[in-house]
Amino acid sequence: MTVSIPRGEATGPEPVDRAVGQRLRGLRRARGLSLEAVAASTGLSIGFISQVERGLSSPSLRVLALLADTLQIGIGGLFESGPDAPDPDPIVVFRKDRPELQLWRAGITKQLLTPPGGAQGMSLFHMVLKAGASTGDELFSHDGEEAGLVLAGRLTLVVETRTLQLAEGDSFRFESRRPHRFSNPDPRGETVVLWVNVLGSLPEA
Repeated sequence: MTVSIPRGEATGPEPVDRAVGQRLRGLRRARGLSLEAVAASTGLSIGFISQVERGLSSPSLRVLALLADTLQIGIGGLFESGPDAPDPDPIVVFRKDRPELQLWRAGITKQLLTPPGGAQGMSLFHMVLKAGASTGDELFSHDGEEAGLVLAGRLTLVVETRTLQLAEGDSFRFESRRPHRFSNPDPRGETVVLWVNVLGSLPEA
């Protein structure tokens, strides 16, 4: 199953945009949240959220993180299960069945390696950043903690005021509430990262 977010603003409700929007709308309604409540929580306008839910606007990774926080699901919760009957005890995700989120605007593709659904306390992703791909110039933050390992290429990771340059074999970990962004600084090659997101705050020492 692939859910895609095309590059740029959509001029009409493309099927891939509709799939993302319908997923977000279903999750919002299941939690009994109004558009006004989501707007107040995220700082996004009601009109923009409505456009995203109708497949008329393509949200950035920052916007998805804000919406996932409000829905209390994490980014992994935005991935839907495949069309087959759900496994009542999901343990394995076979390679051919990986749910995928294509962020064409950012040049980033995320494959979910942990079974979708459930509590979404931890999500493991196989992330590919195209040459020059980036989450944007604006720092963003969200609930939880994250860590990762660069499997191939290079990664520029900005956490608050620190700019960190990682190469193949380098790894990282930080609290997601620390404003951050990341990009592939290579104008020619892809970057591949094994990325982990964990919901919840770290216990106090």
